[in-house]
Amino acid sequence: MTFLKGHWQLFLITALVFALWNTYAILPLKILVVFLHELSHGLVAVLTGGSIETISLNPQQGGHAITRGGNVFLIFSAGYIGSLLLGVILFIIALRTHADRAVMALFGALMLLVTALYIRDSFALLFCALSGLGMLVIARFLTREVNDLLLRVIGLTSILYAPYDIFSDTIARSELRSDAFMLAERFGGSAILWGAIWLIISLVVIGFCARYVFGQSSNITFGALRSTSNTGRHSRP
Repeated sequence: MTFLKGHWQLFLITALVFALWNTYAILPLKILVVFLHELSHGLVAVLTGGSIETISLNPQQGGHAITRGGNVFLIFSAGYIGSLLLGVILFIIALRTHADRAVMALFGALMLLVTALYIRDSFALLFCALSGLGMLVIARFLTREVNDLLLRVIGLTSILYAPYDIFSDTIARSELRSDAFMLAERFGGSAILWGAIWLIISLVVIGFCARYVFGQSSNITFGALRSTSNTGRHSRP
């Protein structure tokens, strides 16, 4: 019972994400995770000596990153695992620091920068520009607790989406021309093999993340509730 009390908000967020998974309510979050997926390809290309040519997204939760140079093996492998790790980072920052507004602002600024430099198609331009501007507005005008909650939702959705997407794209539908399919074409093996490896890695990462998260209470205490609680304590004789 103490465990549930200490983490009921995370369980509620997870249940709501799953309950609304196939609805339009979660669709923007899924597309945002696709952005993180494609951004991960691009970041690894840059970090291994290459460059980003373009990044694209579509309303069907698809996208692509066209890169030049860099380590091809790592670039192909970076999409699913990279979006998972970025989700974990956002989630842990929200959970264990008070830097929520700064991180939200940096996230928004990054989206706008990527939009200006690498995005050309109309849907992706609109989605990323509005998302980036929205994040800056949220960081500027809403409370730290609200920013904390939204970062948790984004991070948790990315964490949940990664293994689901890996299984769906590389194992259940191994004939798709996915990252794993192209990796197999270039380096051998099969899409299912590479997908299985990525799936195992993702589950291990999620396991370590869960062990860290559940070490202490993860609930958010919102400002108004905190003030009410403090007032109640001070009013006692």
